[in-house]
Amino acid sequence: MKVIVMGAGVIGVSTAWYLSQAGHEVTVLERNAGAARETSFGNGGQISVSHAEPWANPSAPLKLLKWLGREDAPLLFRLRADPAQWRWGLKFLMECPAARSTRNMIQLLNLGTYSRDSLQALRAETGIEYDHLSKGILHYYTSAKEFELAVEPARIMRELGCEREVVSTAEVLRLEPAMAHIAPQLAGATYTSADESGDVHLFTTRLAALAAARGAQFRYGVRMQALRCAGGEMNGVEIANEDGRYEVLQADAYVLAAGSFSPQLARTAGLTLDIYPAKGYSATLPVLDASKAPSVSLTDDEYKLVFSRFPSASGDRLRIAGTAELNGYDLALNPVRCEAIVRRTLEVFPGVSRPELASFWCGLRPATPGNVPYIGRSKVAKLFLNTGHGTLGWTHGCGSGRALAGLISGQKPELDFAFCGS
Repeated sequence: MKVIVMGAGVIGVSTAWYLSQAGHEVTVLERNAGAARETSFGNGGQISVSHAEPWANPSAPLKLLKWLGREDAPLLFRLRADPAQWRWGLKFLMECPAARSTRNMIQLLNLGTYSRDSLQALRAETGIEYDHLSKGILHYYTSAKEFELAVEPARIMRELGCEREVVSTAEVLRLEPAMAHIAPQLAGATYTSADESGDVHLFTTRLAALAAARGAQFRYGVRMQALRCAGGEMNGVEIANEDGRYEVLQADAYVLAAGSFSPQLARTAGLTLDIYPAKGYSATLPVLDASKAPSVSLTDDEYKLVFSRFPSASGDRLRIAGTAELNGYDLALNPVRCEAIVRRTLEVFPGVSRPELASFWCGLRPATPGNVPYIGRSKVAKLFLNTGHGTLGWTHGCGSGRALAGLISGQKPELDFAFCGS
């Protein structure tokens, strides 16, 4: 089959890789000059199956009220005269009750486990390198209340096969000696040894090169204008091509993997996707003192930050990412939020680097109200969805791409997941 994939972030490139592996003729369309130039450029670096508790959970409404008006709030709703934002916010609240939150967590856990296994198999097959570490992820808490709220989700995850174990302060320090400075403040921690970390930008660009070597075509610098449909079926993608000229591309199947820009394209095909951009921030610091930098990837659940160390012969980097700002498609860096990330990092790891050396980035993460992405057939024939992964695109990339490639190939996925259109 001839398949067009719209988007060259980690989701689109992973999909293209597995489609190419299955023998399909693949063309990837991307508006930027290369792969992984937007949301997949500077994220937190975690392959975090253990980060499966949705933002929308029973404790979220009160937290949001507490954070209103705080520029450095972990999750900031910057209220706008935007019907899409208000509609998304109402649906977010509808996903907060315990039953809905648990259902969504199970979906994310199943997808995450499958995806991590797929990434490990891909790495073994190709030898791809992306500054990765396989030392697990440690969730730590300096708030007793936040730790208490984490115990039950961790128990559910263990029952479902994710070994997110509650560990003592002594075990935290054994796993990660760089936590010694903050040890007196620890209220609790959990550890998932099977989780990993790595640079998603390196992975995505290198996987794109591998896919191209296998025959996939990547067309960069093209703008997707509309999806052409007739009689409930896709029959083309309208683009402004590399020269800015109008062109219509046709295929046997189409995959929408355009991240936060998926809803606009979907609307041209008569589809409404509950996706809203959540602006996430990251800071990257050069590691100046290796003894003060973590090697285990960390999650600070209270501050909604993750820490990943990227080992490199040219010098290790510490990537810190997180927080979410719902403010439409605005990509301006908020200095208050940037400074809060670095301040918290140096509180936890004093001396690891210097604040003036930080490089900052922000990207729009395609968030659904319950955090569960759209994967599968749409109601428009020949159009498939692989979008809405929010903060977990890196975690879910390989599994989403592999599962969708199987669906397009007529196979029944191994993954236990509520695929859309199924």
